[in-house]
Amino acid sequence: MSVVAQAVTPFNGPGVGWFALSPLLVLVGAALFLLVAGALTPTWWRGLYAFVTAVAAGTAGVLAVVLWDDISDRGPATLVGGALALDTFAMFATIVVCVGLLLVAMVTSDVLHRAGNDGPEIYALYLVAATGGIVMAAANDLIVLFVGLETLSLALYVLAASDRRRAASAESGLKYFVLGGFSSAFFLYGVALIYGVTGSTNISRIVEAFGDRLPIERNDALVLAGVALLLVGLAFKVAAAPFHVWTPDVYQGAPTPVSSFMASVGKAAAFAAMLRVLLVALPFYRDDWRPIVWILAVTSLVVGSFLAVVQTDVKRMLAYSSINHAGFLLVGVEAAAHRAGETDAGLGVSSVLVYLLAYSVLVIGSFAVVALVARTTDGATDLDAFRGLSRRRPALALALTVLLVAQAGVPFTSGFVAKFGVIRAAVDEHSYVLAVVAMVSSVVAAFLYLRIMVAAWITEAPDGELEREPIPFTTGVALIMCVGFTLFVGVVPGWLLDAAERTTDFAR
Repeated sequence: MSVVAQAVTPFNGPGVGWFALSPLLVLVGAALFLLVAGALTPTWWRGLYAFVTAVAAGTAGVLAVVLWDDISDRGPATLVGGALALDTFAMFATIVVCVGLLLVAMVTSDVLHRAGNDGPEIYALYLVAATGGIVMAAANDLIVLFVGLETLSLALYVLAASDRRRAASAESGLKYFVLGGFSSAFFLYGVALIYGVTGSTNISRIVEAFGDRLPIERNDALVLAGVALLLVGLAFKVAAAPFHVWTPDVYQGAPTPVSSFMASVGKAAAFAAMLRVLLVALPFYRDDWRPIVWILAVTSLVVGSFLAVVQTDVKRMLAYSSINHAGFLLVGVEAAAHRAGETDAGLGVSSVLVYLLAYSVLVIGSFAVVALVARTTDGATDLDAFRGLSRRRPALALALTVLLVAQAGVPFTSGFVAKFGVIRAAVDEHSYVLAVVAMVSSVVAAFLYLRIMVAAWITEAPDGELEREPIPFTTGVALIMCVGFTLFVGVVPGWLLDAAERTTDFAR
């Protein structure tokens, strides 16, 4: 028998920019270190797990700043065969995720210590979720985006159900898992339809395919169905009405620091992914998906503000407030939609990024106060638990007041800068109805924050609850950082606005 030798083509893998991936590598390395070292060593000193997590988050954030400087000099690019984008937009989102991770780790340390449940697992899940969030923000391929989405989601499912002593925590994790599975299926089906039309899941190639085929052939049915399914999956993750039904129950049942993590890091990652998918991959269909974003924004603003004011549990109040804030963010997305695919991106993208950073800090600080008021049970979160807080813990009441008035959009706070930014972006694009609805909903939502402040400052404390308790150290530091950032940005916002304006040059 003769054997015919066949030439074997060598496999040439894509180039990997290791330094460009350094923020992701730091977070993944820290997660593996915590799991391995935590399993092989006795229980660490108090706060050491959180310290490792905070150091990893800070290091990743600093590396993102360094990469931002390199991108400013060399321009945006893609990594790993075009799977990930290296641009200032991704770096800004990475910084937001790292800031949220650092603050949540500090708050979690005291909560777990009070409950006698400190360990490395929660922090490792935080790091894994943050890694998934950064992948979502930087994904230049829809399949890579889905991998990041599932990495974030699976970690959040476990985190929501992590308090095994409370049935409400297990219930919230189960609800989030079931509904999140449906939303992921919608998103993946949308990816499949887009692939069926363009022959690729890479965002750069999708844009090229649409650019080549639009003048000749428009497969509108498949594309529009795919866009609709993608929007359903992303709207669920950002807690936009009417896909918000999971939010109040999950936020209320999950451990309080986990609720703050979902409201900050989870929302930031989902909105970053939404912006990249809609503005970079689907600009040719902006006239088709922009009305959907408009409807989602109006619905979220109305539902979030009006349903929040009738709640009696503060965690549910903040959950509906999160839906209202999602509406404000969608106002910025709708404004950005008017210029999708154009060289001049307008104010939409930068206003959304500023809002994400400001809101992440605000919501983490607000939930930190709730965690301290709830003590070890994590169940005393109704309005009655906040009665007389100013007499029992005046510093805590003052911090809560600053954070709440910022969420209401009072001037000289970061909340005012954020809300003014998205409304200004909408007005610049002549979306006057949306801007008016946003301002009216802000007035309605202010009543929600006022109810909490009245309970803290005016209502008398229950009998026997006038003792003063010290604020735990790491949570106190986190609150000082949140309040300081809120006031500093409110008074001196120029540096943040200038940075956000330089994030509109996407890698393509």
